[in-house]
Amino acid sequence: MTVQKQQGFKRIYLAFINSVQGFKWLVNNEAAFQQELMLILLLTIISFFLNTSLLIHLLLIVSLLFVLLIEVINTAIEVTIDRIGLEHHALSGLAKDLGSLAVFISLAIAAATWGVVLWEL
Repeated sequence: MTVQKQQGFKRIYLAFINSVQGFKWLVNNEAAFQQELMLILLLTIISFFLNTSLLIHLLLIVSLLFVLLIEVINTAIEVTIDRIGLEHHALSGLAKDLGSLAVFISLAIAAATWGVVLWEL
C-alpha cells in the first residue's frame, strides 16, 4: 500500500504544524530546553543593547539558535533511544553521551562567540 504524500503549500503547512507540536513538547517536557530557551531569550534581549554591527548582531543570535538546534537533535536522539528500550545498553548510553557532548560543544561555540564580541566592545 502506497501512502500519498502531501505536496505544495499543504505539505509546508503540515510540516509547520509538526514543528510547532515539537516545540510545544520541548517547552512542556524538556528541562534543558526550557533553561536554554530562557537564557537565549535573555541574551537576545541584551544583544539589542550592544553597540555592534548588524552582521555581528546576527552572529550573536545565530550562535544562540545553534544551541537550541543541537538541543532539539539531542532530545530526538534521547527519545528514539528510549523508544527502542529503557534497559541499559552500552551503545544507547554512548548515543546519549554523544548527544550531550554535541550540546556542550554548541554552548562552547556560543560562549566563545559572545566572549569575543564582548571583549572587542
